[in-house]
Parts: sequence; C-alpha cells; structure tokens
Amino acid sequence: MSTELHRPRRILVVNDTQEILDLFRDILEEEGYEVVLYSYAFHDLAEIKRTMPDLIILDYLIGGEQYGWQMLQKLKMDRQTATIPVIICTAARRELTDMEGHLKAKGVSIVLKPFDIDDLILQVTAAWDHLDPVRGA
Repeated sequence: MSTELHRPRRILVVNDTQEILDLFRDILEEEGYEVVLYSYAFHDLAEIKRTMPDLIILDYLIGGEQYGWQMLQKLKMDRQTATIPVIICTAARRELTDMEGHLKAKGVSIVLKPFDIDDLILQVTAAWDHLDPVRGA
C-alpha cells in the first residue's frame, strides 16, 4: 500500500501574524494534521503547487491589503489548485457576508475572528467531507 494514502492531510495556513500561525499549527497538529505555515511574504502560486496542500486556511486581510482575496482568485483560476478547499479566516465580517453563498459554491468556507476552536475544527472536517465523504477527517 502506498504511504501517500496514509499520510496525514496537509493544511497550508497563510497569515501575516506569527502568533496566529503558531496557534493554527498547535490546534491543527493536535488534531493529527500536517501543517505548513506561510507568512504574508508568500505570494507565489508555484510554492503552493510544490506544497500541494489538501486544504488552505487563508487570512483575508494581510498587511492591511486584500491579499487573501487576491490569492483566493489566483487559486481558483489555476487548474492545479482550483479544487483545493479554502477556509478564509477573517475579522472582515461585512466584506464577506454578501459573498458567502458564492464562496461556498466555490468550496470556500469562512471562519470569523475571533474564532472558536471547535468551530474551526468543524469547518476543517466539513471541507474533507465535501471532497471525500468516505475518507472524512
């Protein structure tokens, strides 16, 4: 049997705050996931393609800019990354509320900051169930 079939699911977290990155790593590794962290300096789709995460948790506002939104658009337009589920983690409730239905149709969930850890884990699990109901989390 291939070890690739049994590796932990890989989650890429993109955020501009080291403390937030550390928090996500601690939470997700405790749940058994492999976690890859990028600060906002990350701006290259090629790097995501090398990492090929099973899920991306993306901050909407990075460095005061809508970097997360720009990256989301690039991800969804690229054939290799379009099907990777994305969770946008943001405090920008007003900006995303109107787009929530459209985002869900594209496999994008929203977790609002401050977030409840159980809600985050639920969203991560839901992303897996959406893609592969048999495998689950």
